[in-house]
Amino acid sequence: MAAQKPVARPKFEEYKEKYKDYITMERKNGIIVLRMHHDDGPVLWNEMMHCALPQAFHDIGNDPENHVMILTSTDPYWIGVMDHDADFVMDYNTYYVDATKLLENLIFDVDIPTIAAVNGPGFHTEIALLCDMTLCTDDVVFQDGHFSLGFVPGDGQLVTLQELIGAKRAAHMVYTGENIDAKTALEWGMINEVVAKDKLMARALELAEKIMKQTRATRCMTHHLLTRDWKRRLINDFQFHITQEGFASLIDRPQHDLNKLREKWEEE
Repeated sequence: MAAQKPVARPKFEEYKEKYKDYITMERKNGIIVLRMHHDDGPVLWNEMMHCALPQAFHDIGNDPENHVMILTSTDPYWIGVMDHDADFVMDYNTYYVDATKLLENLIFDVDIPTIAAVNGPGFHTEIALLCDMTLCTDDVVFQDGHFSLGFVPGDGQLVTLQELIGAKRAAHMVYTGENIDAKTALEWGMINEVVAKDKLMARALELAEKIMKQTRATRCMTHHLLTRDWKRRLINDFQFHITQEGFASLIDRPQHDLNKLREKWEEE
C-alpha cells in the first residue's frame, strides 16, 4: 500500500496569479494585502468579480502562511462602478451560491485577523464592515440603496447594519436611502478609525504588524472570538435575507443599476 501524503494547501504564487485580473495580492512577513481592481483601476462590479472574491477568501484562508489579511480597493471608490455590459445571470450559482459565499467565506474560511482599509465611497461595504477592524477615509459614505432601487435589502449590508447600529437606525437607512458619512459612522461604532487617504495603507499595515507581535494561536483564537457574533448573524439571518431578495427580484424584476448610487454620492 502506498504511503499517503498530506493534500497540498494552496500556494500563494499560484492563487496570486489565479486572481490577478480581479485582486492584486502582496504578502510580506505573513501579512497579505488584497487590492480589488479592474485593469489596475477602480473595481468593475460584475458576475466575474462576484465569483472571484469568495473563492479568493477560501484560498487565502486555506493557506497557513497567511497570518493577517488587509483588504482594500483602487481609488477613487471602494466598489463604485457597475458593469451593465455583463448582466448577472439569475441562476443558482450566481444569485445564491456566490452571493452567500461572498460573506460566509470571509467569516468562516478566513481564520486570521482581518483589516479593511476603505479608500473611498462605494457599495458592498458590508465586506469591509465584516472585517475585524475597519478603517476608512473621510470621503467614505455608507448606505444601503437596495430599497430605493426597488430591491429587498438582502445581500448582507442590512445584516451588518442591524448588528452594528441597531434595528431602528438600520431601518431608517434602508427606507430613506440616506448616506452615513465617515464621521457619523465612527460615532455610531460602524468603523474604528477615519484616516487621511495618503496614510490609510500605512495605518493598516501598522495595525497588522502590531497584531503580528503575538503568537499565531493567540492571534487566531482572538479572531475566532471577535467573529462569533457575525457567525451567529450569518447562520440565523443571512441566507433568509438572500432568498427574500431573490424571490422579490423574480417577481418585480427591478433594474440592478448600482451606478445610480454612485451618482448620489457624487452629487452630495
